[in-house]
Amino acid sequence: MIWDHGKETMARGDIVRLQLERLRTTLGRVAIHVPFYRNRFKDLGFDPSTFESIDTLRELPFTTKQDLRDNYPYGMFAVPLREVVRIHSSSGTTGMATVVGYTRRDVEVWSNLVARILTSAGVGAEDVIQIAFGYGLFTGGFGLHYGAEKLGASVIPISAGNTRRQIQIMQDFKTTALVCTPSYALKMADVMMDVGVNPSGLSLKYGLFGAEPWSEKMREEISDRLGIIATDNYGLSEVMGPGVAGECQECNGLHVNEDHFLFEILNPDTLEPVKPGDVGELVITTLTKEAFPVIRYRTRDLTRQILEPCPCGRTFARIQRIMGRSDDMLIIKGVNVFPTQIESVLFDIEGTQPHYNLIVERENNEDKVTVLVEVVESIFFDQMKKQRTMVDTIKKRLASELGVGVNVKLVEERSLERYNGKSSRVIDKREL
Repeated sequence: MIWDHGKETMARGDIVRLQLERLRTTLGRVAIHVPFYRNRFKDLGFDPSTFESIDTLRELPFTTKQDLRDNYPYGMFAVPLREVVRIHSSSGTTGMATVVGYTRRDVEVWSNLVARILTSAGVGAEDVIQIAFGYGLFTGGFGLHYGAEKLGASVIPISAGNTRRQIQIMQDFKTTALVCTPSYALKMADVMMDVGVNPSGLSLKYGLFGAEPWSEKMREEISDRLGIIATDNYGLSEVMGPGVAGECQECNGLHVNEDHFLFEILNPDTLEPVKPGDVGELVITTLTKEAFPVIRYRTRDLTRQILEPCPCGRTFARIQRIMGRSDDMLIIKGVNVFPTQIESVLFDIEGTQPHYNLIVERENNEDKVTVLVEVVESIFFDQMKKQRTMVDTIKKRLASELGVGVNVKLVEERSLERYNGKSSRVIDKREL
């Protein structure tokens, strides 16, 4: 089953011609309406009206998350605010938030692309979709919601949390498709076992999962325990949100919606294209976004292109499930966490040292984070009450900064190994 057969089965030549046409239009629009790009193009001596080949895109500079922060809140918008009908934002936990906007047409396109992803996963108008992503400035909840409505399915906007109620809703409302993070799906399976609910007695058939890394092993466990077809989908708010790419029921890679997104896979060190099929950093250019177009956005996500044709009949190129990051970012319970955030908190708390280890584990299908914090020697000669107070203070500050709760353990000064580079301080023990 294919949502937009005419587009999703286009011949390669037709895809390239459509991409070129839409790319030329986008470059022209940003050169006129977005000062950031207008100045970049002027510095390069680049005239969008002379753009004739997709290969020429490689000559243009990249857009980074820092560029978006530097233009907070509306500096990257290509339309007046009166034409923006939706605003989403990152949490801002790594500094200034990134703000993205959508025109009415953007929302319509977004809905259609998510409908494609849902359809490719097997979901149809007759399904009841339970969306257990958080709603709010996060794009995931609303993105899947409007796509499901576009599909004509019945939507249960239950949001995240309250797992027992989630399960009760599944039973009562006859949920057939579940949308959430893969780790939360496994937590649901655990709770079902605890409360004596047999998944085979539910109406569940499909699961669409994203927002955090997961493996084939984890897919198999979810599928076996919940009795569903589990598919992966990919998106990021800076580009659109969910709907950028998604798996079909072949479960052999994510189809990129190439008529709306042009992707490159580059060596993150040299920023040159990798050989076809090799792993590199995904760089995305939007082709149809009106309010918030981005040119060569560095996602920092590592993947590779899958070259073999897909038996499903879709002709859009596929990428492998995201394999990691080219920076030191971690995804914890669907939240982006940078080690530098921890440093900034520790610097501000008297008695701590800016040396730490970040240990990430997965227990009972949930991410658990423990921060080992070096403190000055005198702390260990103080009363236990003062140590507990310090731990509580650090935990509260980190939870506020990171957007996710962590455990904190104080360790003696100079007891942690010193590293050159922040990423070595992270010990990720999760077996995805």
